[in-house]
Amino acid sequence: MTDETKVRVNHSTASGSEQQSPHFLQDVIFHGKFKLLKALTPGENTQCYHGLFFQDGQRHVDYILTYSLKKTGGGRSSRQSMHLLTDNAVARSIRRGTHSRATHLQHHEVQKARHSSHQQSVQAADVELGCLGENFNGHEDHKAFRREEFEAKLRDMGLELEKDEDVKIPGLGFVKIHAPWNILCREAELMKLKMPTKKVYEVKQSSVVMEKISSLVSKVLEPLHPHVDEHQSKNIKHLSHTFSREKQHLFDLSDKDYFFDSKTRSSIVFEILKRTKCNAKYSMGITSLLGSGVYTAAYPLHDGEIYEEGAEPNDRKLLYEEWANYSVFYKYQPIGLIRKYFGEKIGLYFAWLGLYTQMLIPASLVGVIVFLYGCATVDDNIPSMEICHPRNNITMCPLCDRVCSYWKLSTACGTARASHLFDNPATVFFSIFMALWAAMFMEHWKRRQMRLNYEWDLTGFEDEEEALKDHPRAEYEFRVMQKSLRKDQKSQQKMEKLTFQDRLPAYMTNVVMMLLMIGVTFAIVFGVILYRISTKAALHMSSSPITRNHVQLTVKTTAAIINLVVILILDEVYGAVAQWLTMLEAPKTDKSFEERLIFKTFILKFFNAFTPIIYIAFFRGRLVGRPGSYLYVFESYRMEECAHGGCLMELCIQLSITMLGKQLIQNNLFEIGIPKLKKLIRYIRTKQGSFQEEERQKKLQRYEADHFLEPFSGLTPEYMEMIIQFGFVTLFVASFPLAPLFALLNNIIEIRLDAKKFVTELRRPVAARAKDIGIWYNILRGVAKVAVIINAFVISFTSDFIPRMVYQYMYSPDGSMHGFVNHTLSYFNVSHFQEGKETMDPSHLGYSVEICSSSSMVVADFLTPWDR
Repeated sequence: MTDETKVRVNHSTASGSEQQSPHFLQDVIFHGKFKLLKALTPGENTQCYHGLFFQDGQRHVDYILTYSLKKTGGGRSSRQSMHLLTDNAVARSIRRGTHSRATHLQHHEVQKARHSSHQQSVQAADVELGCLGENFNGHEDHKAFRREEFEAKLRDMGLELEKDEDVKIPGLGFVKIHAPWNILCREAELMKLKMPTKKVYEVKQSSVVMEKISSLVSKVLEPLHPHVDEHQSKNIKHLSHTFSREKQHLFDLSDKDYFFDSKTRSSIVFEILKRTKCNAKYSMGITSLLGSGVYTAAYPLHDGEIYEEGAEPNDRKLLYEEWANYSVFYKYQPIGLIRKYFGEKIGLYFAWLGLYTQMLIPASLVGVIVFLYGCATVDDNIPSMEICHPRNNITMCPLCDRVCSYWKLSTACGTARASHLFDNPATVFFSIFMALWAAMFMEHWKRRQMRLNYEWDLTGFEDEEEALKDHPRAEYEFRVMQKSLRKDQKSQQKMEKLTFQDRLPAYMTNVVMMLLMIGVTFAIVFGVILYRISTKAALHMSSSPITRNHVQLTVKTTAAIINLVVILILDEVYGAVAQWLTMLEAPKTDKSFEERLIFKTFILKFFNAFTPIIYIAFFRGRLVGRPGSYLYVFESYRMEECAHGGCLMELCIQLSITMLGKQLIQNNLFEIGIPKLKKLIRYIRTKQGSFQEEERQKKLQRYEADHFLEPFSGLTPEYMEMIIQFGFVTLFVASFPLAPLFALLNNIIEIRLDAKKFVTELRRPVAARAKDIGIWYNILRGVAKVAVIINAFVISFTSDFIPRMVYQYMYSPDGSMHGFVNHTLSYFNVSHFQEGKETMDPSHLGYSVEICSSSSMVVADFLTPWDR
C-alpha cells in the first residue's frame, strides 16, 4: 500500500448529524474509504495527500489544532481506533437515521466507563510494578476529556472535524477543521464582512489630461510592478456590500468553494474557536485550552508548496516569487496580494513600510549632498586650517590627572577635519529639511491609508470594530474567575469584572518596574562613562607611542561598541519585562492589551537606545569644571571633556555604530538566525532532524510541515524596530546626515527579509482586519514633533554653528573666521593646579610649560582675567 492510499485513523463529523454505532459501521466505513480514495483524480489525490483537504479530497482544511499523544495500553488504543472510525465521509453519506442527544451521551458514558475500568487495571499493574504514573495519566486523560468536550461543542456550532493521529511526527495528533457553506454564510453575516457583488463599475480619471498622464506614468513604471493579477484591471472595481444570507442574489455564488478565500475562511473559524467554550464552568475557549496544554498549537494552513517543481500555482508561491525574493528588490510590493493572503493588518504594515522606504530616497539624496558638501569644503574651512597649521604651537592642558601630559592642538587636526564633514552650514539646512520631511511623510501616509481603506472596503470598519471590541481575553476571564472564587459567591447572576482596585497592585508594580528599568539604563550609561575615564587614563600610561596617539579614537569606538552590546541585550530583556507587566494588568480586550504592551515596550526601548546619545549630545563636556578645579566622580574620576570643536564628532560615532549595529545584528541576523534555530530545535525534539529538509518537506503533509514553522507573535517587533530607526533618522540627523541612506539600504533588505519570513518561516497568521496602523501613528507623530526640538538643541548646544556665526558677525575684525580657534581658547597658569593633580611628565613636549590652553566653553565662566 503506497503512502497516497494509506488509510488514516480519522474522526470526521458534520453539523446536525448524529452518530451511528462504531461497531455497526466499521466494515462499511473501512471498505468505503478505499472506494472513495480510488475515485479521486490524481490531482485530487495529491492535494489530499499534501494535507490541504480532508480524506474525501473535497472539503478544504480551514484550520488545524494539534495536541500531544501519549502511549497507552493496547485496550485503549483499540478503543480509540474504533471510536475515531465512527464518522467519516462515507459514514455521513449513508447516515439517514437520527438519534437523540441523550442516546449519544449514554453511549459516551458507556465508553467512558469501559475506559475507566481498563485504566484501573492498568494502574493496578503499575502500582504492583512500583510505577508512579497514575497522576500523570490522570492529567492526560483530563486533557483528552476536555478535547472531546470542546470538539463536541465545535460540531454543535456546525464545524466539521477530522482527526489524524497516524502522522510522521511522533507524539502528535492533528484535528482538521472545515467550515461548511452554511456556517461560513452565518458567520460572515455576524462579522459584517464586506464581499464583492456582481455590480462592477469603472474608476475614471477626473479629466482626459490626467488620464493620459496616468497612463504614461503607468507605462514608464511598468517594469517596477510585480507580475500579479491585481495590476491587470486597476480601474475596474466590484461594488462591495455587507454579506447577508437574505441577499445572496447580489453576490456571484457560481463557485461557492472559492467565494470565501482561504484567509476569510480561517478567520471565520478562528472567531468560532474563540467563542466556543467547554461545559466546564470557567473554561474560556481555545486560548485557555492552548495555555493549559490541552492543545499545543492552533493555526491556519499555508496555500500549497513553494519549492516543489511543478506545484500548482497558488498565492503563496506567487508571493514567494514576486515579493519574498531578493532579486525583485527594485519592484513595488504586491500590497493587494499581501492583503488577500495575510489580511488587512499585515497588509497595512507592509504598505507603511514601503511608503517609508520610498520617502527615504529623497532624504538620502539630500543627506549625501550635505556630506559631499562637507568633503568638498573641508580644505577651505578656516578653523580646521588654523588647527592643522604646522606653525601652530598652542599647548593644551592635560585631559586627565597625573598620567596625561600636555599636548599640541595640532594633533587634533584629523578630528577637526572630520568634524567639518558633519558640522557645516549645510547641516542646518538638512535639519530643517528633515523636519519638513517628517511632516510630509505623516501626511503622505494618511493619504495612502485613506486610499487603501477605499480599495479594501474598510470605510465602515468602525461599526464592525465596535461590535467585536468587547470580546474579553482568556487571561481577563481567568482573573474574573479567580475573583469570583475568592468571594465564594453563591449566586452568579451579577456579572463580575475587574475594577481599578483589583488592578491597583498591578499598576503600582508597573510604575515601579518601569522606573527601575529606566534607572538601570541610566546606571549602565554612567558605567560606560567610568569606563571611558579609566580607560583613557590607562592608555595614556602605555609605553607604546601608537597607543598614546590614538587614545581618543580607541576610547570612543570601544565605548560605542559596549553601548551597542548592552542595548541589544537590554532590548530583549525590556521586551520580556513589558510583556510581563502587561500580563499583570490583565487588559480586557486584545486591542487594549496590544496598545499597553506597545506603549511600555516603546518607552523602555526608546530610553535604552537614545540615553547614551542624549548624554553625549547635551551633557558631556558641560559638567567638567575648570583647570585647577575640575569636577570629580567618587573623588577620583575626573569628568570627561569633549574634543576640541565640540562633541558632535563623538555623537556621530555613537549614533552610527548604534544604528548600524542594531540594523545589522538585531534586525537582520537575529531575524534570520533565531527562527531557523527554533525550527531546528523543534525538528530535533520530534526526532526529525536526521532527514534533509527538502526530503522532509516532500514526506510531510501541509499541516505537518506548518507545525515546524515559527508561530506568529504579532507585528509589534516589526513596527518597533522601524520606529526606533525613524528616531535615528529624525532625532539626531544634524549630527549624522548619512543616517537616511543607511536606513534606506537596510529597509530594502528588511522588506524582502520580512516577506521571506512571513511566507516561508512563520506559520500563517490569522487574518485581522484593521483600517489604520493604530497607536503606531501617534508614536510616529510624537517622534516627528520631538525631532524638531532635539535638532534645534543639537545645533544650538552641540554644534559649533552658532559660536562661529556669533564670532564672524560680532567679534571678527574682518568679518571672516580667521582667529576663531584662538577666540575659543582660555589660558591657565599651570602653577595653580591642585597638589597631586598635576602631570607626572611636565617636560613631555621637550620644554617646560607655564601656560596651557583649554576650551573657553569649559572654563570661560570660571577664570579670572589674569588666568586668561
